[in-house]
Amino acid sequence: MTINTGDTVPAATVFTMTADGPSALSTDDIFKGKKVAVFGLPGAFTPTCSAQHLPGFVQNADAIKAKGVDSIVCMAVNDAFVMGAWGENQNVGDKVMMVGDGDAEFAKAAGLELDLNGRGLGLRCQRFSMIVDDGVVQSLSIDPAGTFEATSAEKILEQL
Repeated sequence: MTINTGDTVPAATVFTMTADGPSALSTDDIFKGKKVAVFGLPGAFTPTCSAQHLPGFVQNADAIKAKGVDSIVCMAVNDAFVMGAWGENQNVGDKVMMVGDGDAEFAKAAGLELDLNGRGLGLRCQRFSMIVDDGVVQSLSIDPAGTFEATSAEKILEQL
């Protein structure tokens, strides 16, 4: 079942890349006591994700944070190495936290998984965005396949 507005973010372990290698984080580490704009996408280095989705959040990071958001999180079913490399490639800096949900633990727990088996992509994450306040989902948007407008940075700004 897909997570909904008013639900608590499910417990899951995800990973970020550090100078010492991958570092595990719980969803509590990311969401507890904070207002977070989180967006998930099918994969790092994919065309729409690299050309439009992630860059929109990087470009609008200051405006999003000016509306009371403590952090912006980009999540994909990729490992921390890939997410770290993609963040470097996209010049994310400290504007967006790049989070690898390599085991799809969060995607499955939130009901946001996307099965792309048979297309060479395996299990992925749907394209989604959420505003989460102290672990509780305040808004949730999911894009139909092939689009990203409902989950864009501009849409998050409208929702804040």
